[in-house]
Amino acid sequence: MSRPQGVEMKEAAVGPDLIPALWAPIPPAIHPRHADINAATTRWAHAYKVGSPQLRGRLVTQDIGRFAARILPQGDENVITLLSDFVLWLFGVDDGHCEEGTLGRRPGELTATLHELLRIAQQPQAPMLVDDPLAAALRDLSRRVDRHATPAQATRWVDALREYFWSVVWEAHHRAAGTVPSLSDYTLMRLYDGATTVVLPLLEMGHGYALDADERDHPAVRAAGEMASFVITWDNDLLSHHKEHHSGDYYLNVIRVLEHETGCTTNQALATAVAQRDRVLRLFLRLRTHLQAHAGPELCQYLDSLGQFIRASQDWGITSLRYTTPDDPAPLPSAFRSEPTDDSDDPLDIPVIREWWSLLPATSHETVSAYLAPMTGRLTHHQQEGFFGVTT
Repeated sequence: MSRPQGVEMKEAAVGPDLIPALWAPIPPAIHPRHADINAATTRWAHAYKVGSPQLRGRLVTQDIGRFAARILPQGDENVITLLSDFVLWLFGVDDGHCEEGTLGRRPGELTATLHELLRIAQQPQAPMLVDDPLAAALRDLSRRVDRHATPAQATRWVDALREYFWSVVWEAHHRAAGTVPSLSDYTLMRLYDGATTVVLPLLEMGHGYALDADERDHPAVRAAGEMASFVITWDNDLLSHHKEHHSGDYYLNVIRVLEHETGCTTNQALATAVAQRDRVLRLFLRLRTHLQAHAGPELCQYLDSLGQFIRASQDWGITSLRYTTPDDPAPLPSAFRSEPTDDSDDPLDIPVIREWWSLLPATSHETVSAYLAPMTGRLTHHQQEGFFGVTT
């Protein structure tokens, strides 16, 4: 794998546990009722007994409500509270069943449990897992999604949950075998394993609109969502490395994957991962600018929300007790940097995401010939060809 531009000069600035300040070009924001949202999620977690008492006691101290309030700083408070409760529930699954529970090393049994939970998300009235607190909490979440979502949005939420569950089982397989995947395989899994895609339907719900399917599923718009997922999960890997590395348990993290694949030191892996996220974040910002130049107000809002999701994860990551771990303090940055460590426009040498770089003009002198029609939200076949630089 080729090393991203800028890695060599930055290696000396980091140590095996020290995460450098991350580039954060998107301004921060938070909903004014973030404290009330956080308190409501604490009450909800206790009412539904999400996770063991010990796990739940940790989760309610991690400011998950403030995280959700940063993702949708101008959104509907009811949807933000739903998002906050849902994120806490996801940690109940990930921490309780996977990382700390026995099912995390039994992919077959984990599949069976998650399959039942998925059916409950689809049909909360289904008489399954009737005595399971996680199932009861998911029933409540599903019913609330139905109240705020269109049928199509609710279906996409379930489909994204299926993708997340599938990736969790994939990770359980590696945990059981004690193996480390390739960087390309890890990247693909991490787009879903971070549960970022499950949040995307709530970005629309939080502002009370539904994107036209032809807009939302356009390859460039879909790629923008994947780029946001990449940056969010790479940042999460960087900021959680201390906690995971010092836990003494098996863990999958981009730092470990890079060390395993390239034989590099932890210093070098940290610098490489930072450069990778910087390069993808630059691409996201450029693609978002091109799309918004021709987009209607709803798509512009969606693309802005993707950016806010990225910044929310950064702000939450350097302040939440989930990552600062006061019992074993993590040397996390307390601020952000104003410039990227890597300003290259070349694609990363990761096959599963390389095509992202084909979605923009090859040089700054070219223009995007297609547009995302604000009136209909639909692209003609001719416009799609023009967007990707293909001529007939």
